[in-house]
Amino acid sequence: MPFHTSLSGEDSAHYLALIGDAAVIRRHAEFLRWLQGDVQQYLPHDILLAGWGNFQEKVIHHDVLSWLPGVRSYAVGTDGLPFLLSRFYDCWVDAGRKPCSLSFDQFEGLLGQSSLPGSFSSALRRMRSVLIHGLRDERSQQECIYILLCAHEIPARPASTAIGVLMPCIDAALRQLPHLPQQKQISLKSLQHAQDEALGLSERESQIMDWVAMGKTNSEIGCILNISAFTVKNHMQRIFQKLNVFNRAQAVSKINRVTLNG
Repeated sequence: MPFHTSLSGEDSAHYLALIGDAAVIRRHAEFLRWLQGDVQQYLPHDILLAGWGNFQEKVIHHDVLSWLPGVRSYAVGTDGLPFLLSRFYDCWVDAGRKPCSLSFDQFEGLLGQSSLPGSFSSALRRMRSVLIHGLRDERSQQECIYILLCAHEIPARPASTAIGVLMPCIDAALRQLPHLPQQKQISLKSLQHAQDEALGLSERESQIMDWVAMGKTNSEIGCILNISAFTVKNHMQRIFQKLNVFNRAQAVSKINRVTLNG
């Protein structure tokens, strides 16, 4: 999809009104109402995912904004969201840090084939269009990534113009919102550091658990890491022993608790 940021004259007044409304947002509810209002005319979406932090070290905070039931920032099924955001970030970097879209097949590939629990994961499976953009703060060296997901096709126009015009407003509005209680608890340790030191996982085991959190099967993980599914299965058995858990969902949940609580 080609993207352009030129602003058409006929829409100038509408964009200015949206920018003005965004400038006074101070609460999550106000932000969601703004997103579900006239913004939908230019950037139609059902879910907005936001991620920020140090993507190289996997210290990633997140927010989820949506009108869909159960699709909330820390709902059941969001354990693997930081890892998913890091994959969206990679797509954005590969696109030269410019707005980009994913095909349905590409998005399905990121989600994997296994089912994860909760209405959040179910809602993600229903999405068909993905639009990605981000911003980099050169002063703090922090990057933010924003993903718009829609159950229907996001039209190239006006989205190709709106993504460039409204993304700074979305970013500025989110920076004005107070942290959610769970966000205040997030440790500054990276996920890798938490796994290695607190849980005793090897580098390879940590890699495997990253993909497990995304719902990948043993066969899929084997293809990604260029090892056999049998080898992945053996790694999983050792991981279960180290974490004192019985299944994949418990393993992901335990790692997430360590990452959040330190």
